[in-house]
Amino acid sequence: MIDNHIPVHYSNRNRRFVDRLTARAIGACGISVLLVMMLLFIWLLWVVMPLFATPSVRPGPLQPALSNQPATALGVKDGWGWHIDTQGNGRFFALNGAQPEPALKLARGPLISAATADNSSLLLLQADGNFRLVQPDFSAEDGQPRWKFPLGDSDINSRMRGVRQAALAASGERQWLAALSDGEQIRLLRLTAGQPIQSDTLASGPISQLLLAPNGKLLFAASDRTLRVWQINGQQVTLRDTIALAQPPRQMALLSGGRSLLLADASGISQWFDIADAKGVHLHRIRDFNGARAQELLITEPQRRVFATLSAAGEMQMFASKRDGAFFTHALGAGVQQARFTPQGDGLLIERADGWQYWRVDNPWPDISLRSLWQKVWYENYPQPDWVWQSTAVDDPYQAKFSLVPMVAGTLKAAALAMLFATPLALAAASYTAWFMSPALRRWIKPAIEMMGALPSVVVGLFASLWLAPQIASRLSGVLLLPFALTAALLLCGPLLRRLPARWRQRLDGPGREVWLLVPLLLLVSALCLWLMPLADIALWGRPLAERLPGGYEQRNLLVAALAMGFALVPLIFTLAEDAIFSVPVALGQGSLALGATAWQTLSRVILPSAASGIFAALMIGFGRAVGETMIVLMATGNTPVTEGDLFHGVRALSANIAVEMPEAAAGSAHYRILFLSALVLLIFTLVLNTLAEVVRQNLRRRYGQHEGQG
Repeated sequence: MIDNHIPVHYSNRNRRFVDRLTARAIGACGISVLLVMMLLFIWLLWVVMPLFATPSVRPGPLQPALSNQPATALGVKDGWGWHIDTQGNGRFFALNGAQPEPALKLARGPLISAATADNSSLLLLQADGNFRLVQPDFSAEDGQPRWKFPLGDSDINSRMRGVRQAALAASGERQWLAALSDGEQIRLLRLTAGQPIQSDTLASGPISQLLLAPNGKLLFAASDRTLRVWQINGQQVTLRDTIALAQPPRQMALLSGGRSLLLADASGISQWFDIADAKGVHLHRIRDFNGARAQELLITEPQRRVFATLSAAGEMQMFASKRDGAFFTHALGAGVQQARFTPQGDGLLIERADGWQYWRVDNPWPDISLRSLWQKVWYENYPQPDWVWQSTAVDDPYQAKFSLVPMVAGTLKAAALAMLFATPLALAAASYTAWFMSPALRRWIKPAIEMMGALPSVVVGLFASLWLAPQIASRLSGVLLLPFALTAALLLCGPLLRRLPARWRQRLDGPGREVWLLVPLLLLVSALCLWLMPLADIALWGRPLAERLPGGYEQRNLLVAALAMGFALVPLIFTLAEDAIFSVPVALGQGSLALGATAWQTLSRVILPSAASGIFAALMIGFGRAVGETMIVLMATGNTPVTEGDLFHGVRALSANIAVEMPEAAAGSAHYRILFLSALVLLIFTLVLNTLAEVVRQNLRRRYGQHEGQG
């Protein structure tokens, strides 16, 4: 007698120990993954949250008064302040409270006003109508500021009596444009070092305020209820706009860059800038700032589109051109006579009758808000509000435009169109491979399609940009017709198959053998469609469809990106969906066939509903891959951040935007943090999408389980 018993020696205690250790290791790995995701989320929040932090101010000590006369001009730069009183005495003083420099007589007093150009040149207008041009100079190697007189230290005769207002602009290297007014006329003076003064006289009528654009191209003059704008081109001066105002302006100021004009009147503060239309370029009233009122002082930042109002009680309200209302309010105390921002906007110098005080301002990103990121904003010189992404600008770097909507729209459009292309192909291929194909052929086809998924996306993007994009451009009509032609060919295959000779049908009879007829037929239809349609275009219209589109055609566009990205998604969706269909219990299919159902009826009514949860998971994973795709969208499209646009125009995805602009973003800047915000948006979108997908998948599984139990 043979003993077939194989003794197994094990200890229950050891097995329990190994089971507990394995369970704890698996649990620790799962918790570690969750912790990593939480840490990533917290880190992104830590980088992004400073964008939306509330500004703050910190007062410095009150310093003694610099003069017994009030200031006509006040400025601050590079840790120094400068003060010019009504008697023409100028003085530099350190912001750290050190002993101020001795006063220097800059002009014969008394002074009527002081006009500033780019915070570097001042026109000191005297009561007798003469003036001097002075500059605070901070370029000395010893670090001590000095006063410079670029036109000499003697008075310049304005040749105009009773001058009341003055404006100044730097029109070139050692060239200035000055505008003087006696209340009725405007005199333009072209000042060049070492050359005679050139002048023009403009008849305007009553004038209460004057402003010159920093580049000297525009002159603004306000009267009781009229605003006039002159265009200055070299020696030619043209009255461009005459605008009737509802209220007489109390104050007038230009935001940084000189493109936006602020008018403060009894009704509030409004922003104006030029817009080009069919009638030319004209000044338009764009917006009224909510809660803004004309106060004692209206001060603007030199380098950002930020301004503040100071009331008689000392309440300061700060506004930005991209925001509707005040984003910061603080009480500075009553009695403020003059105030100036530092060039970077990180400090505020104020003067009272009893002394001066320097306030540190923490306001690094005044333009950034949820509204500017997600809603339309009316930017300077744009014809209407729009979503715009323009992180840098050659001529004006401080008016960056950070709307995330173009990238979100580009991401969703590219992902949705890629899924529209990949889903029918992948699901049809999975259904055919798992249900109709012969086992021998399946062993070759399934690994071959899965190998396609290993192709790097950068290779797919390179292929799409260098070969596919030009081919689609030359055969656009055939590409657009191809899906309909292939569908019609597949629908005709059934009737044609029944009309074949009996001996042909016998050869095709068997699981998966029809592929030997379908594949050549579909290849033939594709070749004819892509070859004949371009020839028909040339014969009928003389040029291909891409050149006749009314909206234009960009060679690297959304259609090319969707086709390339769909090609990359097909293997992923196919593999997961085919596994879900193939894993359905064989007994379900055999039972359906035994009850008289056809193979197609069994697939559509039994197999696919049973595999619905797995198929849905495949589609969601594919969509998540499409949303996060970077290189294909970057290389196959024009990479243009636009919201509008059709199949034949470029897009930019969030992931591609991060890849392109992160190397150029300065660490800690608004651009840098908004790119991290884009990554946070992608992460949140992926988490929400996966959560919803899991909920739907569990519902489908429960529904299938109930039906199986009832059966």
